Amino acid sequence: MNKSKLRVIGAILMALIITMLPFLSACDTEEQVETIKIGITTPSSGPAADKGSVMGHANLDAFEYINEELGGVAGHPIEVVWLDNGYDATKAVTNVQLFMDEGCVMYATASSAMMTATMETANRAGFPGLACFNAPNLHRPPQHIYGQMTDYGDDWTAFAKYYVENIWEGEGKPRMALHLLNNSTGYGARDAAMAKAEELGIEIISIDEHAATTMSEIESLTRIKALNPDVLYISSTPAPTAVIIKNAYELGMYPGITIACGHAGMTKELVNIAGADITEGVYGVFPTVSWGDDVPGMEKMIEYCLELHPEDEGNGDYITSWAQSLIIAEILRLTVENAGYEVLAEGGPEAWAAVEYQGIQQLDGYDVEGLHGPVSYVPGDNRLSKSLRIFQVQSGEIVPITGWIEAPLIKYEEYEWFGN
Repeated sequence: MNKSKLRVIGAILMALIITMLPFLSACDTEEQVETIKIGITTPSSGPAADKGSVMGHANLDAFEYINEELGGVAGHPIEVVWLDNGYDATKAVTNVQLFMDEGCVMYATASSAMMTATMETANRAGFPGLACFNAPNLHRPPQHIYGQMTDYGDDWTAFAKYYVENIWEGEGKPRMALHLLNNSTGYGARDAAMAKAEELGIEIISIDEHAATTMSEIESLTRIKALNPDVLYISSTPAPTAVIIKNAYELGMYPGITIACGHAGMTKELVNIAGADITEGVYGVFPTVSWGDDVPGMEKMIEYCLELHPEDEGNGDYITSWAQSLIIAEILRLTVENAGYEVLAEGGPEAWAAVEYQGIQQLDGYDVEGLHGPVSYVPGDNRLSKSLRIFQVQSGEIVPITGWIEAPLIKYEEYEWFGN
């Protein structure tokens, strides 16, 4: 074959390659975008950053693990649209609207307060949401918002029952004061006390509120001290919880009375801020295993934490959000299995309904790699895990002092005062 013919053949081949390049590129692009998009918003700045930054790290670290080592969901990488909300309700609502506009098939929040801010928008649209930290107002009555774990009302009920049965040694009813963050974190505990205190044999003698930015609660605690409480129950985040405990110590209330915390405040950060000596003996509730427990998912979680965010080592909030990401992956796996990938591809109402009814509501005993109680959907109960444990600060460590406690469903909407 002469050189002129070779040149012609070469030119034809080159033309064919150039012609095919857009098609090949389009195919490659199409394969790259076969992801499943979800939204996550955490308070990684602002007054709750002591929790939110850790939780945001854990969410994103877990999705890196899911995508890199597990191959995503049925071969589809999970694409995370992550936004900081600064613990600001307006930002959180804006974030959720963006998630819907961007084609996300569901969304998740770290805090109950930010889920409270967004749930009207989400419920109206039918956009399913998963709250890591849970409060009764998010799912009573059940709509499109789900709680990953037990709620703040479950915390109070579990501790109150434990206190009456194992700690209280006086006569008559123990006298309990509540000190509550002025949002759903605090109000969940208040609602449980209003619903169950009389049944459990506890007298609620005062209910005080504080802000996430509080620097001193000496005034409120002085009032509480004059009422001679047996128990001070705090439902808040770590920084304000630390302020209250330190102030109680300064006033000579503690040691002396019993102090207990809901699970939003019962973390390593509380002990770091308030000090091991001052928090010694404080009780609390938490719905996950402890750092380093011998469960299947612990080794991989610690590996990623130490590699990507070693400053979060030992923090229980990291466990909660790592587990949240695993649950989201399981929800999406079930949705793909039951409804197919195509329904999720573009997002929108059809995808949202598929995630909720073919994913979330098909959860049945998913073990979350042992990091907290098994996750199941039970009709009429939007709490996906119902288990928690009682803890106590001992020598600077947060130590479990009970086994797993199953939290019964409380139908708050049947009380006429609920939501008012």
